[in-house]
Amino acid sequence: MRTVYLDNNATTRTAPEVVEAMLPFFSERYGNPSSMHSFGGKVARHLQAAREQVAALLNADPAEILFTSCGTESDNAAIMGTLHSYPEKKHFIMTRVEHPAVLNVGHYLRARGYRVTEMGVDGEGRLDLEELRHALDDDTALVSIMTANNETGVLFPLDEIAKMVKERGIPFHTDAVQAVGKIPIDMKKTPVDMLSLSGHKLHAPKGIGALYIRKGTRFTPFVIGGHQESGKRGGTENVPYIVGLGKAAELAMKHMDEENGRVRALRDRLEMELLSRIPNAIRNGTDKDRLPNTTSISFEYVEGESILLMMDAVGICASSGSACTSGSLEPSHVLRAMGVPFTAAHGSIRFSLSIYNTEADVDHVITHLPPIIERIRDISPFWKDYQAGKPLSAMMAGEHAHHH
Repeated sequence: MRTVYLDNNATTRTAPEVVEAMLPFFSERYGNPSSMHSFGGKVARHLQAAREQVAALLNADPAEILFTSCGTESDNAAIMGTLHSYPEKKHFIMTRVEHPAVLNVGHYLRARGYRVTEMGVDGEGRLDLEELRHALDDDTALVSIMTANNETGVLFPLDEIAKMVKERGIPFHTDAVQAVGKIPIDMKKTPVDMLSLSGHKLHAPKGIGALYIRKGTRFTPFVIGGHQESGKRGGTENVPYIVGLGKAAELAMKHMDEENGRVRALRDRLEMELLSRIPNAIRNGTDKDRLPNTTSISFEYVEGESILLMMDAVGICASSGSACTSGSLEPSHVLRAMGVPFTAAHGSIRFSLSIYNTEADVDHVITHLPPIIERIRDISPFWKDYQAGKPLSAMMAGEHAHHH
């Protein structure tokens, strides 16, 4: 059975060119880049080259790139590194739709006495910049707002946000894990202080990330040890993976036009066909400012888990906006923040494409998904109630009884 992989916001295939670039560093080029001898020194040159490749993708200075183990570490290092640098300030601002790598740090800080402001979004998943303006004060240590939402693909106006925050002299961090490599990002133009990225979202392997730290930004190391990474992160460098990330960054620059052309067209076709062929299907998030590869669609009166299982049976990989935790179906925090109705939030599916996807992949989904939704609805008590015109409150009462 063919596999149609449309879950690239979860992780991407490692590009063959990246694997090839990494291989020598597992075998013949195994020196420690910190060694005094030339065997290690030659490896250090490749480390520097990778730093330059990642910097080029962001139009940044190589000295501003810090290698980490993943996007989560980059987010944590940026937030904790800043808060430790401004111990007198106790206010942190984020959005309600951040990735857990930021959201849960916010919750951790609140439990330790910080004042944490969580900015809301509208029904299209967009921020209210006035709300942000009012939230900024003299006690604000850091603002952390994502570049693009991982579930809906909605882009936040990074330039405007960064300028507003900088006018107040407050440090600004963005989790750009989903955006880097898909849309152009220019650190010379956008006054962001810190930016997180992750290798496995742009065809590098899992377990490597980077944090951009603008020159002159106050930063206290998160991982303390040796002198590596200019004293900002101890630990012997993960050379093969860093080389892989460098290669992936170079490929991303080459493929940016394809991502925003061919991949975007595939996504649009997939979305349009599903919305037109399946009744009670809704796109989540604005159509305009969003990533070229992502669509989140809610299929009303069905549960996301059932859709994923039945798609899996025909070889389609995607992800659901709701996680089934401890027997209670909790719709995703992103869709809840957007006010997506309960009947839709449960049945939300995210499709995320990459340059490796084809027209045939999209055809496969368009062929198989409409009958799957129909089959699930045929056995769904919700759908029968909806078609019989029952009010939502009655359905909810039934759902409550069914789960307890």
